[in-house]
Amino acid sequence: MGVLTRRLQVLIDDDRLHRLEREAARRQVAGSVLVRDAIDAAFPATSAARRAAGDRVLEPAAMPVPEPDDLRVELEELRGRRA
Repeated sequence: MGVLTRRLQVLIDDDRLHRLEREAARRQVAGSVLVRDAIDAAFPATSAARRAAGDRVLEPAAMPVPEPDDLRVELEELRGRRA
């Protein structure tokens, strides 16, 4: 999450304010945290940068892979079937 630099004023009725205050007290967080969480839940970020970061995390690292026969021999040696 970025640095919080923008202010937003929202007018709400008493019922919503009381619900927000009760939930904030229950979770022991500020009401503003709940409002930001609600915005994130209702409008998830789908930026290209976020997607690209996820792709980089999920992309497998390049590594040498032996041929199947060579791999089979290596595995059998590790299992003690061959020496």
